Amino acid sequence: MHKRLLLLSNSTNVGEDYLLYARQEIQNFLGASVKKVLFIPFAGVTLTFDAYTEKVGKVFKDIGYEIEAIHRTDNYHQVIKQAEAIVIGGGNTFHLAYWLHKTAIIDIIKEIINNKIPYIGWSAGSNIACPTIKTTNDMPIIEPISFSGLNLVPFQINPHYTDEVIPHHNGETREARIREFLVVNPDVYVVGLKEGTMLKVEGSTIKLVGNQTMRLFKFGEPIVEYDSNSNLDFLLRLFRSE
Repeated sequence: MHKRLLLLSNSTNVGEDYLLYARQEIQNFLGASVKKVLFIPFAGVTLTFDAYTEKVGKVFKDIGYEIEAIHRTDNYHQVIKQAEAIVIGGGNTFHLAYWLHKTAIIDIIKEIINNKIPYIGWSAGSNIACPTIKTTNDMPIIEPISFSGLNLVPFQINPHYTDEVIPHHNGETREARIREFLVVNPDVYVVGLKEGTMLKVEGSTIKLVGNQTMRLFKFGEPIVEYDSNSNLDFLLRLFRSE
């Protein structure tokens, strides 16, 4: 299997236009052979699926790609099988998982991505690429049939990861929440993926793209920081938890 994945921490950096920081990477990743992408807007909640599609569609049009929204099609399985690339946007991960499981398209998406169809996801779209959605930051506004994700990578991602501590705030830090997850799931690795960064997978190779480091968490082990020059290929050889 030669998987091609581009997993973004977030869509937009503070003060920038939508997806601006990622546009060149997306264009490089998709290349000239892809003409149209299939967009899955199921993480959208405050934006309607149509409004979300229009927002994302403008960006992809600017960089040379047509967009087709899955919710506007009659046969989800057929349109997925014919897709040149799959894009899943951010929003609420529980809402995304709910609709992917409800429409029974998780397995067919996984199948075509495992057969070289490129996949791009940001935020919730990166969460769902993992074995489970258990390391999302989102509120569980709806109960999905399962917490299972696409299992495209053998580790978990915590998008929007930050080391920042809010002054005079007594809630858990992101690190504390990840450590709590690891107590219950001690065999799982978690990548803390900071904003403005992404993971690019090409077959057996994985690279961190961006100017910030990522943090790797494992139960009972020290946190390790990696940068864009680090060799991360070992992450793709990890034991799969699901």
